This record gives sequence, C-alpha cells and structure tokens, in this order.
Amino acid sequence: MNKKVEVRDLGLKDYKETWDYQEQVFKEILDLKIRNRRENLDLETPNYLLMVEHPHVYTLGKSGDLENLLLSEAQLKAKNASFYKINRGGDITYHGPGQLVGYPILDLENFFTDIHKYLRFLEEAIMLTLLEYGLKPQRSKGETGVWLDVDTPFARKICAMGVRASRWVTMHGFALNVNADLGYFDNIIPCGIKGKAVTSLNVELGQKEVSMKEVEEKVLKHFAKLFEAELV
Repeated sequence: MNKKVEVRDLGLKDYKETWDYQEQVFKEILDLKIRNRRENLDLETPNYLLMVEHPHVYTLGKSGDLENLLLSEAQLKAKNASFYKINRGGDITYHGPGQLVGYPILDLENFFTDIHKYLRFLEEAIMLTLLEYGLKPQRSKGETGVWLDVDTPFARKICAMGVRASRWVTMHGFALNVNADLGYFDNIIPCGIKGKAVTSLNVELGQKEVSMKEVEEKVLKHFAKLFEAELV
C-alpha cells in the first residue's frame, strides 16, 4: 500500500487542459494496475492530488440535464465562459476564479475500497476546514457536497462534489467557493437542485477576500489526516 499522495498545484489553468491531464494520469494508474494483474506483479501505484483554479466554466455530469444550463452559446461567449459535458457523476456546476478545486487521483486500494466512505472523507476535509473559520457546515441528506443551514429556508451550498472511479482509481473531486463570483451561479440550476442557494466563504465571513493559500493548506492538512496519507 502506497499512502504517499503527490500534491500538484496547477495555479489558474484551463478546464479542458486540466481534464485532459487528469485523464492522462488516471490512465497511467489504471494501466499499471492492469499490468500488475496481468503479469502477476506488485508494482506500487502512485496517488496524486491536483489543486487548481479555473477560468469561468460550466460542466455537466453524465447524468445531468442540459436544461439546467440557462445560457445560450452566444450568452456563454458574452460572459467569457466555456461549457463541457464530462464523465463525472452529478449534474451541472460552475468553476471559476476564487474557487478552490481539488482533483484527487487516488488508487483507493492504497487506502480503502469504499466509494461512499471516500466521498464522506472529501466532505469531512472541507467541513473541518470551514469549522476553523467559525462556520457550521453540514451534509444534506441525499445530496453530496457541503452545505450551511440545511433544512431551513436559508440552505445554501458552499462546496460541490462529483467523482468518477474505475478499478478503484478516482478522478474529478471537489470545488469549494472561497472568493467565488456567485453571479455566475445565476446562469444554472446548480447540481440540478431548484430553490437552493449557493454561497462563498468570503461572503459568509463578511470579507472582501479570504487567502486561497491559507484555505488550501487547511484542506490539505485535513485530507492528509483523514486518509492517513503522506503528502509530498
């Protein structure tokens, strides 16, 4: 079991370029696992955690409904935003500057083989981070991600999640709104859930801007502890 996770900070990077990069790394791990099985080898599989911000983009999961995107192609262009239909679970979401996005590409056989537990651990890493800022994050029954004021008229989502896994190798991940421009969420029905608001950490704290680096460090700290991983 290899519990080392290589963290790669990609900065501000185009969504499609990052997706292609994810697919490349994902395939390398899968190919190694297949080779191990086929040739009866025991070569160590690597794990990665890509941290990134994206320019304005909307992504639709494989089970999503295109009607949840409320913009035409021309309107997308006017807002300097792009759109991709992708191979993760979940419906539609938005990524943009001021949002901390994490893509763990892990061989879960190095940790535990339980996708439900994996998702709960990702949520928990975010929730523990938000607790450090004095917020009271919650889960919403039947929905992934992290929320505030669940079961009230003021319920709002602060972190979206959507993952894909094959042979226990994961890709895609979480998107935590830190200093996000929430106006871009008005152009979609986020995650296909009507009547639920979206928020950002800076809004909740009443600040113009929260340090992205500081938030990232806290998320990584909690991720490492939960997964009993060594970040390198």
